[in-house]
Amino acid sequence: IKDGEHIHTHNIKTNLSGTLEYTYNPKNNPIKPQEKRTFMGYVREDGSVGIRNEIWIVNTVGCVNKTSEIIAREAMKKYGKECDGIFNFVHPFGCSQLGDDQLTTQAVLKGLVNHPNAAGVLVLGLGCENNNIPLFREVLGEVNENRVKFLVTQEHIGELVEYSKSFKRQECDMSKLVVGLKCGGSDGFSGLTANPLIGRFSDKLIALGASTILTEVPEMFGAETILMDRCKDEETFNKTVKLINDFKDYFTSHNQVVYENPSPGNKKGGITTLEDKSLGCVQKSGSADVMDVIEIGEPVKCKGLNLLTGPGNDIVAVTNLTASGCNLILFSTGRGTPVGAPVPTVKIATNSDLANRKPHWIDFNAGPVIDGNDMSDELLDYVIEVANGKKTNNEENGYREISIFKDGVTL
Repeated sequence: IKDGEHIHTHNIKTNLSGTLEYTYNPKNNPIKPQEKRTFMGYVREDGSVGIRNEIWIVNTVGCVNKTSEIIAREAMKKYGKECDGIFNFVHPFGCSQLGDDQLTTQAVLKGLVNHPNAAGVLVLGLGCENNNIPLFREVLGEVNENRVKFLVTQEHIGELVEYSKSFKRQECDMSKLVVGLKCGGSDGFSGLTANPLIGRFSDKLIALGASTILTEVPEMFGAETILMDRCKDEETFNKTVKLINDFKDYFTSHNQVVYENPSPGNKKGGITTLEDKSLGCVQKSGSADVMDVIEIGEPVKCKGLNLLTGPGNDIVAVTNLTASGCNLILFSTGRGTPVGAPVPTVKIATNSDLANRKPHWIDFNAGPVIDGNDMSDELLDYVIEVANGKKTNNEENGYREISIFKDGVTL
């Protein structure tokens, strides 16, 4: 490449290949605790804290998707003003699955059932599916029978709404908050504005004793050593190595290269190789130490920054973050997307032009960061507003979706 030439996909190529061996070179950066802050949340009977007081319908199988949609629609007419809303989440799985795929489906659905933003949950089944209600109850273990109902008739929604009324917002320490970190539809500004802003926010939240979760493992490829060097100890480092290499093995086991990313939209937005995209993606993690690595459907056990296995696909990633207990998700975007998780999904524009063009999708504009504005205090204040009840655009527009990660055979 000669001086002054345009550098983009036409004259750049990746250096990524298969799995690698790594050496632990710790560069730890413990975050200094800050003065306490609070938000107004719903404290559940098990001690967890939600930021919404909703009723969720969780389907054991895709065959009852339409039934759950009808129940949610009719129940909203009758009970919608008595709680924060009644929502169902459709998916195509729960039957004709084998091995790890069925376990993943059960892990995600269990995470939704146990989510603190749901005051009550109706588990809706058909009866003949692999993931039938008796089997799924074994996966769930002991549950609060007032909070979780398993029968399939609409009348139980009323019981759940009555139960939800027992919860009122109360002052909660910020350490109770779990926030997911996600990017989608990235552009050339993502690594310059929104993602570094989310990283500074993450450090501030961790300083308040809370937890953040970074996922999208394929979008760590090429920048993974930055995270590995920040692991709190060698055990966490080894778990991170396994996280990366297992996902590379997943690609190669299907005869796919590990670098088939960025997407066409990313490239149009100015991103070149996967290394380029990854170096922007990992900035959402800030500078804090990596405290733990968790699996799909597994809750946070260590306060601070956690890494979560899973792909970069937007709907799958926000589903995985929700299933691991994220109260809300920060979602940076340079191209714009209306997609939303079951939990509040804060869309952060990487540039002011996008924020101005798509105000019904975008919740927060990180564009001014390009001019040297920090904005992390503003983002923290906005997140507290959302935790206190301010609705995001995905909530206002009814964009709530799930998609369950799948790898194996469908019968």
